[in-house]
Formats: sequence, C-alpha cells, structure tokens
Amino acid sequence: MCGIIGYCGPRPAAEVLLDGLKRLEYRGYDSAGICVDGEDGGLHTYKRTGKIADLRAIVPDDAAGGWGIGHTRWATHGEVNDINAHPHSDDTGKVTLVHNGIIENYIPLKERLIADGHRFVSDTDSEVIAHLIADLYQGDLEKAVREAIFLLKGTYGIAVVHADEPGKVVGARNGSPLVVGVGEGEMFLASDVTPMLAYTKQVIYLNDGEMVSITRDGHVTSDSSERRITKEVHEIGWELEQIEKHGFPFFMEKEIHEQPASVERAISGRINLDGATGHLGGLNMSARDLLGVDNVGIVAAGTSYYAGMVGAYLLESVARIKSSAELSSEVRYKNPIVTPGSLYFAVSQSGETIDTLYALRELQRKGGKVLGVCNVVGSTIARESDGGVYIHSGPEIAVASTKAFTSQISVFYIFTLLMARMRHMSWEAGIDFAKALKHIPSQIETILGQTEPIRRLAKKYARYQNFLFLGRGINYPVAMEGALKLKEISYIHAEGYSAAEIKHGPIALINEQTPSLFLVSDDSLREKVITSMKEVKARRGRVIAVAVEGDEEVADIADDYLYIPHTEELMYPFLMVVPLQLFAYYCALELGRNVDQPRNLAKSVTVE
Repeated sequence: MCGIIGYCGPRPAAEVLLDGLKRLEYRGYDSAGICVDGEDGGLHTYKRTGKIADLRAIVPDDAAGGWGIGHTRWATHGEVNDINAHPHSDDTGKVTLVHNGIIENYIPLKERLIADGHRFVSDTDSEVIAHLIADLYQGDLEKAVREAIFLLKGTYGIAVVHADEPGKVVGARNGSPLVVGVGEGEMFLASDVTPMLAYTKQVIYLNDGEMVSITRDGHVTSDSSERRITKEVHEIGWELEQIEKHGFPFFMEKEIHEQPASVERAISGRINLDGATGHLGGLNMSARDLLGVDNVGIVAAGTSYYAGMVGAYLLESVARIKSSAELSSEVRYKNPIVTPGSLYFAVSQSGETIDTLYALRELQRKGGKVLGVCNVVGSTIARESDGGVYIHSGPEIAVASTKAFTSQISVFYIFTLLMARMRHMSWEAGIDFAKALKHIPSQIETILGQTEPIRRLAKKYARYQNFLFLGRGINYPVAMEGALKLKEISYIHAEGYSAAEIKHGPIALINEQTPSLFLVSDDSLREKVITSMKEVKARRGRVIAVAVEGDEEVADIADDYLYIPHTEELMYPFLMVVPLQLFAYYCALELGRNVDQPRNLAKSVTVE
C-alpha cells in the first residue's frame, strides 16, 4: 500500500517522479503528489486525488528541477481529498516529506507542536512528522530526521527534503520498506524496485532502524546508533519488460496467462527424478534437522494464507507431519506456543506484509525456526527469515494475486515430496508425484487455451449479487481463494466453504439468486461433493461446477459446468484455481470494474 519515489540527478525530476508513481499504481492508491525544487530555490508541491493522469495535468511543463519526492496515498488517517494527499510540509514550507505507515502517537505529538505554535492543515498523522522535523532542524537534515523518528511510535517509510539543503533526499524506515537505487550520476529512493527499473538495476535494501541520505553523487547509510554502514548492492533480477502488459488489457489477465511459465520456474531444478524427491537449497537445514521436524506451522494473509492451507493439507496427508495454516495477523497476539520440533513458514508474495513480518519476528523470539516463501528478492521477510525459498513468479503487478498462488503452492508440493520421501513414501510413489507435478504447467496451458466457455459463464452470472464457492479436502482452500478473487475485483459478495459445511448454516442462503459453484475433483471425496450439489438443486439453487473432463454425472446435475484436465488426486488445486481466476476476471470486465486497481485494496499491506 502507498508508494514512495525520490530522485536526485540530471533528469527533470518531475518526469522521473511521475513515471515512477505510474509504475507504483499497482500498490493501490486514492491520491498522489510530488514535490520538486524550483528555480526560485523553493520547494513546489503538486498533489491531487484521483489517478496519476489527474496529477500530471496540474504539474507545469517547466517543472524542471533535478530532485524531489513523490507519493501515492492509500488513506488511513483523514478522508480522501487534496489536502490529505502527500507530500506534506511544515507551516514554513521548508520541510516536505512523504510517508508510508501509521504513527500511533501522532495525537500527543500534534498537541505539543500546536502548543509550540505550529499550524496544521491536514487530518493525517504524516503531517506531524514534517512539523516535528522542522521543529528539530538546526542546519542538519539527517540529524533532525534522526531525532524526529526517535520520538515516533509506529511504522514508517519516509522520504524528506529541505529547501535549505538542495539536491538531497533523506530516507528512513521502520516496518515499511525502502529501497535505494544506485545509478550513474543519479540516485533513487523508493518503496520497491518497480519505479526505478527503467533507470537502474543496482539497489540497496534498507533494514528497520536504518537511514539513508542521497544526492546525485551517491549515498550515505547509517544505523540507529548514527554509525555509517556499508550496504551490499544487489542486482535486480527483473527486466523492465516484465512489468509491461504486452498486449493484454490488464496485468491480471497477463499474470493469469503467465502461470504455466511461473509454475515451471517454481519447480525447475527442484525435482530430483533419480531420487524421486524434492530439493530446496535455501532451507539452511540438514537432513537431520528436517527429520526432527514434527510440526509445521504456516503463517500468511489473504491469498498466501489459502496457499498455506493447501500446503498444510499436503504435509499432513502425504508427509504425515502435523501441520496447520494460521492468519499471520492473529499469531503474535495469542502468545503462540513454539516447541523444539516445530518449523514455520512465513508466506508473502511481496515479502513485506506487515502482519506476516510481525508473526515471523514473534516466532523467532520464542526460538522458532522460520523459513520465508517470497517472490520479491531482497524483501524484508526474505532477509529476516532463517532460510527459505523464492517462488520466482516474476513481478506481480495486479492487486489481485494469481500467479503467486500457484507458485507458492508449487513450493509446498516440492517440500512435501522432500519430507515424505525422507520418511515413508516409496520411490514409486515419489516418481508418480513428481511426474504429475512436472505435467502441471502444460495442463494449465490447456485450460488457458479454452477460455471462451469461462467468458460466456461470466457474462451469464456477472450480475448475481451473491455466490457460494464449495470444495472438499485439498480443494476447500481453493474454493475460498475463488470467492476472494470474485470479491476483490468484481465486488460481488462471495463466500468459500467446505462443501461438507453447507448443512451447518450456509444452506439457509440457497435460493435461485445465489449460485453455488462446486469444485468436483476425480478423487475420494467426489461422491460427497455430488451429494452436496444435489442438496442445493433440491432447494432450487443454481449449481455451477468445475469438474474433470468427461464427468457426465456432474454435467447432468449442474446448471452450468466447466471442464479441466484429469490429474493425480492431490494436484487439482493448480487446475481448479485457474478457471476461478478467469471467472472473476471476466465478471469484473462485464461489470466495468478497474481490474488491476480494485477499490479500497492495496497490493502489499504494510500497516496493521
């Protein structure tokens, strides 16, 4: 959520900032703004609610300064309006900043500053930081920022400029990501790497408690003790073209269609057919360590949580290890019990999800070993975990996650194969599991080559206001993920349930205006799911089914159905989720929604 971009260099800063903000749109926002230097030596701020195009329309063509900051805001304190948009300044206009995060003690700080004569114009917590820095400033911006953040309670990623220190941007972070971009004769500061990919692939990741000061000539980083530190420069592995649409109308559709390749990358080099096992090099655990694991906990949020549910089901049913998935937002508040044989996974596409990061730290404080499952290289969770796995999905720009889900579960399939073969799984069973997994990318490709029936189904059902998504066993979390996708981008109310639970309450919702979408695999629970379908039909409910190709019994019962290819019993989540993603996408198109930037949502939730 929210996006930060800062620049110092020879290019027109306004253009760099506006271009960067455009690339940060995927994070979700309701307003945007920039601050650049002017020929008069002052700071000039332009901000507006709405889209980047609305902001660009008010920025003068001659705004040609060489340094400045920009921001896309997702409202937390104060309503959505031009005044509450970032950047924010003190009442002299000399200090201007942008801020991601939440300042928990802003009210007493604001009251103290007002008593000292400061005048506030916005309703935000962020403006307090600008006034605080101005109050502490005595000719040294870095020192004033350091003294100010010492007084803050909460989370922040900030970029600050001062009119009396031209050509300099100071950044600091605590709980909200900041990345420094190192160019040739120019420097960047941003909340993630996407806005600087067009200019440099050399980046430095700041840790909590660290600060940076950038000018066009370089950067200086320091820690909370004011000690200068040398940070490793990383090479961004993504190419600029990967964050372009390549002819697709929306990033979400592009990313759905990238899943054959992204799943292939997630499993590539990680399946050992000779040993019929899996290989994950970043776990930092010996075979003896892995054999000692008797409990696996998976912490995550949103789509990653549902991927974690699939992973927990696999590990318990196949590897025979007690496993569970929990919402990361709840973990640290329940005082979790960590036992010696426990292993934890923190799952996050961005690697910056604040609830998951806090859960990781709490588990580590209690002696737990936590492995990260992330997409973004160099992200905070990836750096702070005790080991882990990158899913290699490539950039995921659409707010609604799709390819990250199938890549995340790919990792859990590999880990399950590894753990099961170390315990009781035979070589023959391991080979069957591995071969079925390797066949998944081509089967997803088959589904993606037959999207017209899904489009027609969406056109028929897009104006229904309520849906139930129902699955059993390993498809239960897929049903929940399908319901989430429909809610996220079409704004249609949808709930995901175990099909077995329909009699325990949800059946009261059944009527002709509430379609029930069933996931019917060719597995041991198929007959039970069919029984639930019949119960819905008996109550005049409309039934949609996603079933295995050739299942005529399901076709006879359902009002509408979609077919997927046959696969091994436990592999169906890969194939079931793709039609649900496309169904949600086409429903949203039918309703005229902004698919990539759904209302009120942000790509990465970096505040509690």
